[in-house]
Amino acid sequence: MKKSDIGLIGLAVMGENLVMNMESKGFTVSVYNRTTQKVTDFVNGRANGKNIVGTYSLEELVASLEKPRKVMMMIKAGSAVDTMIDTLIPLLEEGDIIIDGGNSHFPDTARRTAYVESKGMLYIGTGVSGGEEGALKGPSMMPGGSPKAWESVKPILQAICAKVEDGSPCCDWVGENGAGHFVKMVHNGIEYGDMQLICEAYQLMRDYLGMTADEMHEVFAKWNTEELDSYLIEITRDILAYKEDGEPIVEKILDTAGQKGTGKWTGIAALDEGIPLTLIGEAVFSRCLSAMKEERVAASKVLTGPAVKFEGDKAQFIEDIKNALFAAKVVSYAQGYTLMRAAAGNYGWNLNYGGIALMWRGGCIIRSVFLGKIKEAFDNNPELTNLLLDPYFKGVMDKAQAGWRRVCASAITAGIPLPAMTAALNYYDGYRCANLPANLLQAQRDYFGAHTYERVDHARGEFFHTNWTGEGGNTAATQYNA
Repeated sequence: MKKSDIGLIGLAVMGENLVMNMESKGFTVSVYNRTTQKVTDFVNGRANGKNIVGTYSLEELVASLEKPRKVMMMIKAGSAVDTMIDTLIPLLEEGDIIIDGGNSHFPDTARRTAYVESKGMLYIGTGVSGGEEGALKGPSMMPGGSPKAWESVKPILQAICAKVEDGSPCCDWVGENGAGHFVKMVHNGIEYGDMQLICEAYQLMRDYLGMTADEMHEVFAKWNTEELDSYLIEITRDILAYKEDGEPIVEKILDTAGQKGTGKWTGIAALDEGIPLTLIGEAVFSRCLSAMKEERVAASKVLTGPAVKFEGDKAQFIEDIKNALFAAKVVSYAQGYTLMRAAAGNYGWNLNYGGIALMWRGGCIIRSVFLGKIKEAFDNNPELTNLLLDPYFKGVMDKAQAGWRRVCASAITAGIPLPAMTAALNYYDGYRCANLPANLLQAQRDYFGAHTYERVDHARGEFFHTNWTGEGGNTAATQYNA
């Protein structure tokens, strides 16, 4: 009997869809689920008549696989993954490969790679983006872990992933240990930022311009044919048009947002690396604030703000919102790429930044036409320190910023919160500012804690302390982290 090309553990919707995708590309797949009834239901249902083999124990799953065995886990991130790895290892042989396709935290993937390798096997942690539809029709995949495993899994992963116009696969090797899951984490952080920016554009149109869902639908439909053409703009267009009993369903949905933790992880990683990931941070905190629904309702009856009505050229202001959305989106990606560059230096990863943009071009939630420009930017200059310095993106900011500033100023005057758009503008203005007020901050630190400072009239790396009060003496604390 022919052995299967790959085994998959975990038949929730993502797992099932990935299996159907693999089988449709000519691979024979063995499947296992802890609740074995799911295996029976799947092989007798969607998988009926296909090259999909149901197994009812891990031993049976492993025995059904071609060597080197490839076992992919699509199970809940966390301790369940460690438990499954420990259960699988005694059943596998040297050179066999375990693949984690869940949303694991990258330090866990780094630890697991080292652990599995110490047992003589290979490990891959791959981000999978695109949701249920992507899993079935072609997701974006970001694999990292044991480099020796890539050649064995590459034919399968590149066959099932999304493809861009020229047929290039939205899946390539990212890097060692936790690199794949780190890049997926940053992808999800950018996704948080993109979604928040779109929500802010929606709130401006709804609450400041007084537009109906149908009118907003038309705007998003137009934007999806222009430079903002992307999956998230496309689904926003569709959401605004969807009605229940003649009423837009979006207005019936409670305004409390959930989250699964990857945006928070991105913010924590940025703090660890000392990278100002301000827009994504605000997007995460906006979800936290939305969850305080009862408090906000109570506060709305007590706290006052301006009651400003829009007076002006509505069409022009909608164009300004588009420019604000586009410019802030560029900042979000610029910050995300800066974080990846810092982490690559810290962890010794050799990341292909243009390749990452290509992986995100199709299949994933943040896919957009705009990512082609990011790939071009890094193809033109692989050492680019910040996306904002690329000639194309500098041109975008030059063109968009007048409208961006008008939108942020108007929203602040009208009392409409734009945490992500304004954070992006503050980052842009801070990044282009040759002299920030941190000189005063360093003086304050030296005054109360003798933390020392550098001087503009001396070489970098030379530290000074001032006895500001005449009582502190010349004893200085350890030098600060610059």
